[in-house]
Amino acid sequence: MNLHPLAERFASLADVYEHGRPDYPPAVVGALAAELGLAADAPVLDLAAGTGKLSRALAAAGLDVVAVEPHGQLRERLAAGIGAERVRDGVAEDIPLAEDSVAAVTVADGFHWFDQAQALTEIRRVLRPGGGLAILVTIPDWSGASWAHELGELIHEMRPDHPFFDGPPWQEVVRGAGGWTDPREIRVTTPQPVDAGRIVDYVASMSFVAALPGDEHTEWMGRVTALVEGGETPAEMPVQVVIGLTETI
Repeated sequence: MNLHPLAERFASLADVYEHGRPDYPPAVVGALAAELGLAADAPVLDLAAGTGKLSRALAAAGLDVVAVEPHGQLRERLAAGIGAERVRDGVAEDIPLAEDSVAAVTVADGFHWFDQAQALTEIRRVLRPGGGLAILVTIPDWSGASWAHELGELIHEMRPDHPFFDGPPWQEVVRGAGGWTDPREIRVTTPQPVDAGRIVDYVASMSFVAALPGDEHTEWMGRVTALVEGGETPAEMPVQVVIGLTETI
């Protein structure tokens, strides 16, 4: 299964992604576990796990986590965080797990990269009857920073066609697939520590930014760095995690 050309870029972004992207606090895992009725040691698949930000939070909550990630460099980060025995090479459209093997599947900021209909078929296959799917989207709130509006404009102007913005809503895909409960969402907002360097790395970790040609990337990221480092960044900013939920029927 070939990855989306922009998704391929994440293989080179492990360090900036890990530093720049927000972490998942216990409240997020607690909320999704309560919504899906997960026991303390329930088996959970974290799909497209990246550097393991959500995988680590799931493991810290006592869940029996296995993480699937196609990029070798990111799997190395995963293995360092949760143990190599919990990490698998694979993609959402061909999950390397047995049928009925997990109580829940989580996807953190990754569902838009999938061939979604095929991925839902595979997710159903590995879920136990009545098992749940949690699709997480992280939304940092930069409104308290002096550079927020100008940085937002820079990003908007730069963004190319991208599956996150241009594909159908996940709820529409789930309803079209059939065999799932009606999708619902909950939201968890927590403060997280930030500084200028983390904001710059957050922007650098965006796939379409990483895809810029060398000189253009250097010039554009130089503008971002000057803007953020020259402005005022609060010590904490709120981060909202939108958790989309559905179960098999």
